[in-house]
This record gives sequence, structure tokens and C-alpha cells, in this order.
Amino acid sequence: MQAQASAALAAAPPARSSGGAATAAACRRGAAAPLRRGVAACAAGGSAKEVLERAADRSEPANEPGFDARAFRRSLNTTGRYTRKPSNDPDSLALMEEHGVGYSTSGLVAQMRETGYAWKQGDVTVKLAEAYGFCWGVERAVQMAYEARKAYPGQRLHITNEIIHNPGVNQRLKEMDVQFIDQGPDGEKDFSGVKSGEVVILPAFGASVQELRLLNERQVQIVDTTCPWVSKVWNAVDNQTRKGHTSIIHGKWEHEETIATASFAGTYVIVKGLAEAEYVCDYILNGGNREEFLAKFSNAMSPGFDPDRDLERIGMANQTTMLKGETEAIGKLLEKTQLKKYGPAELSSRFMIMDTICDATQERQDAVYKLTGAQGTAEGVDIMLVVGGFNSSNTSHLQEIPELKDIPSFWVDSAARINVDANKVTHKLAHGELVETANWLPEGPLVIGVTSGASTPDKAVEDVLDRVFRIKDPSFAGIAPRKAAVKKAAHEEE
Repeated sequence: MQAQASAALAAAPPARSSGGAATAAACRRGAAAPLRRGVAACAAGGSAKEVLERAADRSEPANEPGFDARAFRRSLNTTGRYTRKPSNDPDSLALMEEHGVGYSTSGLVAQMRETGYAWKQGDVTVKLAEAYGFCWGVERAVQMAYEARKAYPGQRLHITNEIIHNPGVNQRLKEMDVQFIDQGPDGEKDFSGVKSGEVVILPAFGASVQELRLLNERQVQIVDTTCPWVSKVWNAVDNQTRKGHTSIIHGKWEHEETIATASFAGTYVIVKGLAEAEYVCDYILNGGNREEFLAKFSNAMSPGFDPDRDLERIGMANQTTMLKGETEAIGKLLEKTQLKKYGPAELSSRFMIMDTICDATQERQDAVYKLTGAQGTAEGVDIMLVVGGFNSSNTSHLQEIPELKDIPSFWVDSAARINVDANKVTHKLAHGELVETANWLPEGPLVIGVTSGASTPDKAVEDVLDRVFRIKDPSFAGIAPRKAAVKKAAHEEE
């Protein structure tokens, strides 16, 4: 069967590319650009021969016949101009510590890890979520960026996007003379300043296959900090494409990670949550208004997508920062839908799923649920502090939890949002509104729950708490640093 498949793949006609040069240009755009990437699917068929031919047609997601995204990614390892693993350089790690862009080893957060994630300062009791802050993939990306700066002294370094969603970390890189590739007046990323032989860093979210090709053709040194969990999702959509399946991607279509994932897919549609997944499943089972479907997902599907043709065989993928429970629920819904429509005998050929869920986002949410689960008792919290970038998807979900429980909750991206003299805070609500609250810290004893997003270094939390303590006690002089015994957990490289 494998030999037959190979023969069919070799004999199949080239993929139909409805995007053309316009699609290639769209793929160079930033996070706000519509997702009009990928190659349109060919007509679905039912026989084994037709399945193989469809798989051949849909295995070329990069705008031109014969292009194999998986083989291209692997080929980068042989160029001598591609790095994708940290070197664990001690000088770079020390500089991260000095800059406060990693795990705290001596500050308040480090000391709280020794005292059961709790701290008492005057009449303020702080309870830190048991899972918070930097995840492994984020720490790894920042470390590789710092290592790149040391490894290429005197050379121009560029980065294709924010390294992570944290303003402080990105500002540090700018201060280290890392050039951020911005969008031009036309909304597309402007790579004109990137010259042959220079160094380009890819962020933790990854970069589209089109950007990778452009950088490879320009013969730059690529430092790829893409989180291995994100790369795992790319492998999943690539496998779905090769087997003729449309990828249903649980994510936000404008998010950098989902843009990159979609670029490695063939035919795809992106669903933001369970409600949109239910809409897709209802269309699979009962049909519907085709034009309404196309309008609903106009920014979130591959060029030439046809719901009457492209939903016969589907696969599940996800943006890694989405809620784990919701991703799992969508996967079960898609599987149940295909089972109901085609029966158990065809399920394996009609639905594909691979475990690509990163636990980091879910662990941080579970910790907030635990922290806020004792309301109405002596163990409850009076307010919640959420620290993280305002454009961070996973941090928005952390803010949402206490909001839904009617707990006063304040999401700040840095300590600069807190005015100590006026006892005011500028903070963001879970669904995007930026507001200012006066007298946000009441007088008297106060229990504060604290968490931070997966792109937030410990120093950001420490700086926020420093301002809280200064509001409550104008004589507060800071927390004396000391080396803490409890260290971060070790992780195995991919």
C-alpha cells in the first residue's frame, strides 16, 4: 500500500493554488493581516485512488507546485545557517538574571516559593498561584535570543516579531540592539533591511513557512526559538494535509502562532471556540448556507475553501495558548460528528487528531481556579492581581476567571500601570477594555491573590508587588534579595 501511495503521489497533478502571488504577499504580513494562506483543496472523492490523489494535491501548502514544507524545514538543518537549540551559555543566563527577564532566584517570588507560595508584608497577605509565569518554551526563547546576541557580536540582529508577549522583555532586546521587523505602510512586514549574512531570530510563536523561505533565500543566519510544542502542532497539520484532511485549528486567526500554523497547513478553517466548532459540525451534519459560512470565516480559512467539499475529511489542531479543556471538547465534538455522519467503519479515514496540547496554559488556569475557589471562607482572597502582556492570549484567560467569579481583579502589564502616590491603577479587563480605578487598594488588612501569564518574568511580578506594598505602607523599603533554595524545574530539550 505504501508503494502504491508513493506512485500515486508521484503521478498526481500539481496542487491548485488559488492564492498565487497575492497569497505569498499576505503570508508576509503581521498578526493583524487576514489569514488568506495555504492552497485550496481539490475535489473530494471516495475511492482509495481518489484519496491518494487528493493527498498528493494537498501536500503542497506553500504556494507553488512541488513544494514540501516538512522537507524544507528539515533541510534548514543542513545549511549551516540555522540554530534551533539553546547552548546554555552561562554568561547569557547571568545577563538574563541581571535584566530580570527569567526566573527569580533571589527576589520576592523566589522567596515565596520557599514559604508555600505565600508572603505577609504588614497588613497585606499575598498568595501566589502554584503555577504561574514563564513556561519552559518562553524561557527557552528568551535564552536563545540572549545567546544569539553574545554569539554574533558586532553583527546586525533582527527578530520577526515580539520574542514573547511581554513589553519588558522586548524592550530589553531593543536595548541590546536587536532590530524588530515592523510592518510597512501596506500592512506587510518589511524585510528590506535584512541583508545576506545577517542574523534573524524567530520568536517563540514561530514564523510562517513563507517567511522561512524568504530568510533562507536571503542566506541569513536563522536562530529559531519556536517552542517545540508549536512545532509539534505544525507536524500535525502537515500530516493532515498529506492525508487529504482539512485542518480544523482551534485558535485566534490573528494570533502570530496560528498564522504560522496555518501556513504549514493545506486546507484549513480556524475556530475561536466551542461555539464556532459547533457551527462547523452542524454544517457537516446538516448542510447550511454556504455564503453565510464563507462570510463567517472569511478571515479564518484557506483560499478557495468550500465547506461543501472540504469538510468531508478533517483533522484537529490547536493554538498552544488556548484553554486545554476547550480544545479537548472541540476534538471530541469533531470526532463525534464524523462518527455520526460516516459511521465507525470510516471514522479512521475521516478524522485525525494528535496530542498537541501544551499543559502550561491549563496549569496556570487550574492554579487560579484553586486560588479563587475558597471565596466566602477565611481562605478566600479580597482581590486578584494578574500580571502579563496586554496582547497575551493566555493572560487574558487568567483575568477572565476571577472576573466571572465577581472578584475584583486587576490585569496590569507592568508596575508602571500603578500610581503609588494616587493609589490608582490602569488595568485591562479580560475582553479588552482598558480602565482606570482610583483607590483600588482599600485600607486595612488585605489578602491578594497573584498570578502571571506564561510570558511574564518573575521580576515583573516582584515590581508590581513592590508598588502594592508602598501604597499600603509609605515607609516600605523593599525586599532584601537572598538566594532561594527552591529552584526551577529542569526540562528536557526536544
